[in-house]
Amino acid sequence: MKTTVEISDALAREAKALAARERITLRELIETGLRQVLRDRRTKAVFRLRDVSVAGNGLQPEFRGADWERIREAAYEGRGT
Repeated sequence: MKTTVEISDALAREAKALAARERITLRELIETGLRQVLRDRRTKAVFRLRDVSVAGNGLQPEFRGADWERIREAAYEGRGT
């Protein structure tokens, strides 16, 4: 199948130079690259963040309605200066 694809001049020059060094056609280089990308995308597992939430009733009573500054102060209380 013939198709037209626009790529940057710099990328085209680099691809042509690589194809020449490897003694393959630009078409072979492009097809190899596309196959690799398609294979990688097909087999790449989607990252899923494991649910590590815990059962509970929310914040402790003394922190309900507190702003982040108060919660952070309590978390670092007794550490450092």
